[in-house]
Amino acid sequence: MSAQTTVRTRFAPSPTGYLHLGGARTALFSWAFARHHGGTFVLRIEDTDLERSTPEAVEAILQGMNWLGMEPDEGPFYQSKRFDRHKEVIAKMLAEGTAYHCYSSPEEVDTMRERARASGLKPRYDGTWRPEPGKTLPPVPADRQPVVRFKSPQEGATRWDDLVKGPISIANDELDDFVIARSDGTPTYNFCVVVDDWDMRITHVIRGDDHVNNTARQITLLEALGADIPAYGHVPMILGPDGEKLSKRHGAVSIMDYDADGYLPEAMVNYLARLGWSHGDEELFSREQFIQWFNTRNLSRSPAQWDPKKLNWVNAHYIKNSDDQRLADLVAPRIQQRGGDPRQTDLPAVMALLKSRAETLNELADNALMFCQAERPPIDPALKEQVLTPEARAILQHFTQQAQQLDDWSVENLSALIKAFLQAQELRMPQLGIPLRVAVAGVRQTPAIDAVLAIFGKDKVLQRLGQLD
Repeated sequence: MSAQTTVRTRFAPSPTGYLHLGGARTALFSWAFARHHGGTFVLRIEDTDLERSTPEAVEAILQGMNWLGMEPDEGPFYQSKRFDRHKEVIAKMLAEGTAYHCYSSPEEVDTMRERARASGLKPRYDGTWRPEPGKTLPPVPADRQPVVRFKSPQEGATRWDDLVKGPISIANDELDDFVIARSDGTPTYNFCVVVDDWDMRITHVIRGDDHVNNTARQITLLEALGADIPAYGHVPMILGPDGEKLSKRHGAVSIMDYDADGYLPEAMVNYLARLGWSHGDEELFSREQFIQWFNTRNLSRSPAQWDPKKLNWVNAHYIKNSDDQRLADLVAPRIQQRGGDPRQTDLPAVMALLKSRAETLNELADNALMFCQAERPPIDPALKEQVLTPEARAILQHFTQQAQQLDDWSVENLSALIKAFLQAQELRMPQLGIPLRVAVAGVRQTPAIDAVLAIFGKDKVLQRLGQLD
């Protein structure tokens, strides 16, 4: 890449479903490459499949990119709105002889391919309608609309130095004279991509390695058009924990499912970045560091493996280091979904208490729920019988009397009260702590009891200690 080149990358999803993990990672690498070089990141919606493309899928893609913080510099552009431009280029190619009309029916093309397969050759269109000097073409069928085929080079090879895989060479006789416009006049995927990349001045294309064969076709088209050829990089796929291609059976595969499951977008960006890219041994890094460090040389040639446990570890790190008010804002609607009322407590203080032991926002919401109810939930009868014994009730009654005298209901004062009470009564911490937790929160285990009591507040704690029967 020369110093004068202005980097322009693109993410070009097909809106036939949600934004999946592989697409999100491709977008992330393209976005980071543009940001690293001070370039432009373009979003193009490739909705040429008019039957399968839906507005809902477009919205899901935009929502996913917005959640991950990958706002495009240009776009979204919609490929389907550029058909006039595509048809204009096809007409020019027909006039110049780099494309031609083909009247072979789909059944005839299938027969050609079967014949080639039976002869041990690559199944392909046999060039019946390909014009050549001195060649007489068949009579044009009166009742058939033609497709348009690209007159692909038949000799030599198409080569490029892949940004990820290194030098790649594909023999041109493997590529076939592929269709660039259907019989109804609509242009095909490979052709639209080429014209759009050309018009949008795309300099670098980073995408999945399932496009390697498409790249060879697209380069030959670009050469026929006299267009500049982008640099291409093909990233290996993501495998599931079992080593198979990542799919729905491995769990959530829409990027927004991870939002619903309680993952922070910065954690997902960090984790996705490490799926196929590395910077030394760095596992945790900010978005700014990622942009600063990102280059295609450190993209792996091997498939990456999705590891839910590693994702949870990364997410836990970001939760632990997040602002308490931000966590409260994110967790509040999740508490409401669980039937709790976030207004019942100082939710940022609850987040400060709980965030060091949570892997997801949903786990935070589950753990915070006990603070977000006006009344203590009914205590499980078996737990009540096991913990709130007559001896334990006597201890709680005595503790309640002393707690009533506490004017400043702070963590520090509660800690001092509990410590003095245990010493005076010659008790071990579990003899007081476990009954206190059950009596106040209705559960056997909580974080530090002094902090829990402080958040519940004096009135609520004393009320619940007085309502054990």
